[in-house]
Amino acid sequence: MTDSAQSRILLVDDEEGLRFTLSFMLENEGYQVDTAAGHVDAIVCLQTGHYDLAFVDIMLAGESGINLLRDIKAISPSTQVVMFTGYPEITSAAAAVRLGAFDYITKPLRRETLLLITRHALENKRIKDDLERYRANMDAIFRTVSDSIIMVDKEGRLAHFNSTSENVCGYTSDQIGSNAAALRLGCDGLCRISLMETLSNNAPSEIRRHECRTPDGKNRIVSITATPVTEADGTVSGAVAVIRDETQLVKLTQALQKRSRYQGIVGSSAPMQKVYLMIEDLTDVPTTVLIYGESGTGKELVAAALHYSGVRASGPFVKVNCSALSESLLESELFGHVRGAFTGAIANKIGRFQKADTGTLFLDEIADISSAIQMRLLRVLQEGEFERVGESTSRKVNVRIIAATNRNLADMVQQGTFREDLYYRLDVVRLVVPPLSERIDDLDLLVSHFITKCNTKLGRRIQGVSDEVLALFNCHAWPGNVRELEHALEHASVLCKSDIITVQNLPQDLIDSTRGGIDSFLTSAPAPPLLKKKLTLEEALDMSGGNKTHAANLLGVSRLTVYRQIKKSLVK
Repeated sequence: MTDSAQSRILLVDDEEGLRFTLSFMLENEGYQVDTAAGHVDAIVCLQTGHYDLAFVDIMLAGESGINLLRDIKAISPSTQVVMFTGYPEITSAAAAVRLGAFDYITKPLRRETLLLITRHALENKRIKDDLERYRANMDAIFRTVSDSIIMVDKEGRLAHFNSTSENVCGYTSDQIGSNAAALRLGCDGLCRISLMETLSNNAPSEIRRHECRTPDGKNRIVSITATPVTEADGTVSGAVAVIRDETQLVKLTQALQKRSRYQGIVGSSAPMQKVYLMIEDLTDVPTTVLIYGESGTGKELVAAALHYSGVRASGPFVKVNCSALSESLLESELFGHVRGAFTGAIANKIGRFQKADTGTLFLDEIADISSAIQMRLLRVLQEGEFERVGESTSRKVNVRIIAATNRNLADMVQQGTFREDLYYRLDVVRLVVPPLSERIDDLDLLVSHFITKCNTKLGRRIQGVSDEVLALFNCHAWPGNVRELEHALEHASVLCKSDIITVQNLPQDLIDSTRGGIDSFLTSAPAPPLLKKKLTLEEALDMSGGNKTHAANLLGVSRLTVYRQIKKSLVK
């Protein structure tokens, strides 16, 4: 109900006695009432204040109250108007209602009739005002949302859309009330089809990464979520679809697939792209990560990337090589000790766990820790607290654990050399770093990276490696992985007397271990096929499906040359 003390009513009638009687009845109910004898006086009142309801006689001193009705609706559209007269005519009543009058009553007026219609008119105004506020609020929300929003009623007619839908999809206001499924906007209309299915099934629907063409001919990648609009009694009154434009996100994802470096890690091959994505998924997750990989694959770089890409980047990144220390020394290094805890403990020492508080502790070669250390480590993982050696007071610590190993911990659990409960605590998420033999496509990038690094370290100006060296690298098994490649290039950089590293500069054991020898590799390498015309780089890459090795064979050049040409084209 509308609060009568806050409701203002304008009473317009040319009979003074009637104005006095009606205003007395209304004021006695708590309404604020102003009166006017005619059209001009009523307009003055309307221009100086707002009225919730106006009673207007259809005949005002020789002029029609219909004209005043028009002016009231022009000045104050939300004001409810009730017409009354002593000579009811169907034509006048129809005209009044058509022009926006709430109702039409006849004289003489009974008190109960007057008060009843007043309450009805004010209640109707309250409902309209609430709906208008709701619509205004929805419009404000819709305007601030960057996604496209479309609403249909229970009959599938277009009920509402926001400005984004108007700008991107081409909806127009004259389409409101039209069958949404029948609209032609120059696209496949999948969003409206989803709305119809949601209405039919009374269940939400979702479409991920759909290619959509806008009316201006541009392609977009969108995700569509359609949801039924349910009333308080459970009935479905319509459906709403949210269309999120993910074109830029997809482009960024595609760009990510082509990244050649990430947080100090070098590699653009498909296995490394998976590693990069895995790191990004885990950066802000507090869970323990177990990194698997052969020796020399770069597990420490992956651990550092996990730390410095996430929310703990501002905290310390503390490393411990578990295989480099004896059990007693490792215990002291991890947990610290107090003075006098053992022979040689001449002062208190802070352990690596305490140093890594609010940051990350990287435990390399975790498989080499003793059963006693395993038990103490398990407690830290379970309870987040530890005691220093020789101390009984527990210390709380907030540390993310990243462990690494080149051994199969599951096999060690079966053999009884590694605690099963600790294994499951460590192996919450497993991240596998591929060996160099599985990412040979990264050789060009790695060679370039390490030559630059050696030039800085040794003060050299080496430009690259010969085609023979690159060929040898491609057929080598790389048991030592990226670390072996780095050491080989540093060895060669020291011996190299020119700006190009040759086979003679490489370590002899690397040359000897190459399967079949470099000479047999070069002589057995497939020659490029005879072509009617010389291929361009783009044609060779297209014919080879993007495989740089095959493209190099087609062009009769080395993979390093192909890579350099690609790099030049990207710069342009």
